[in-house]
This record gives sequence, structure tokens and C-alpha cells, in this order.
Amino acid sequence: MPSNLTRRHLLTTGAATIVLSLLTAPALAMNDARARTLIDEVVSDINRVIASGQPLSGMISDFERIFSRYADVSIIARSTLGADANRISAAQLRAFTDAFRGYIARKYGKRFNEFVGGRIEVNTVRQVKSWHEVKSTAYLRGQSPFEVSFLVSDRSGKDLFFDMIIEGISLRLSERTEIGAMLDRRNGDINALIEDLKRAG
Repeated sequence: MPSNLTRRHLLTTGAATIVLSLLTAPALAMNDARARTLIDEVVSDINRVIASGQPLSGMISDFERIFSRYADVSIIARSTLGADANRISAAQLRAFTDAFRGYIARKYGKRFNEFVGGRIEVNTVRQVKSWHEVKSTAYLRGQSPFEVSFLVSDRSGKDLFFDMIIEGISLRLSERTEIGAMLDRRNGDINALIEDLKRAG
């Protein structure tokens, strides 16, 4: 069984390989307008949930549907596993992806609960190599506005975002660290990690 240090090295190396393949993949027909249209829809749905007045549990369910519809969940989930994604079975990867989807919905749904009474506005879009960055601003009551950015690609065959950056913190990169630590605590046991994710967030 690899040591934690070796596992961390493999995680980092594998994740870097996945991200590199994403960054260097040729764009199909993605352009600024398509990237903005996608994020306009994402932000519209998020704003609707924020303004809905429903309990947190309902908001989390809605955020899971938003995440499933607009995010490239498979690439985000696989990226968080890094090299460990290559050693597990297809069934385990599917189970991990499903558990990861719910975990992200709970974790970030709670974060967006802080936005109640505020709104998000889409500002600018720019191409960065083979993907597009769409910047928006979050306006919260009693707080200074801050930036929320989405990275958009059509690598999977659909226009989807593969990262969300809130106040400079990348969802994908922060979760890579979090998932790696959780896996290390379980000595690399992916099934135990999946069970942890079902309760986490």
C-alpha cells in the first residue's frame, strides 16, 4: 500500500495530467457567446434558487440539479481523484462521481445560502487557450461585492463549466486537496471514501 507521501505525489501528478489534457484539447466550436449563454443560464437558475425563500434542504436539491445540468461533473470528479482514478473499477468511478455530485451540492448549496437577499451578475467573457472564462460579480447584503468565475469548455461534447472560482478559490483545486486528504485517512480505500462522501458536505 503506498505511503501517504507517495499517494499525495500520485494524486498531484495524475491530476496534473488530467488538467493538462483538458487545457490542450482542441476547442470544437466554443466561442464567447456560447460560453456566456451557458453561464447566463447557470446564474439565472442560481438567482432563482437564492430568491425562492425555500428551506436549505430544498435549495441543496436545486443546486444538485443545477450542478448536474451545467457542470462537467465527470471531469471535475475524476480530476479530484488524480492517479487514483486509474486504479479503480468503472463501477467505483461511477459510484464516486454520484457521491461527489451530492457532496458538492450540499457543500456549495450551503455556501450559496449565504447569498439569500443578493444576486449574481455576469460581466465579461474571454477565451483562454481551449476554454473560456466567464466572470461574474456576487452582490450580498451588507458585504462588498466579490468575483465568481466559471471556466467553460465543450471538451465533453457539450458546453459545460469545469471549474467555479469563488473569491479566488477554485472548486476543483480545493476539492482535489480535500478529497486527497479524505482518501489518505482511509488508506486509499475508495469504497470507504465513497461512503464518507455520501455523508459529507
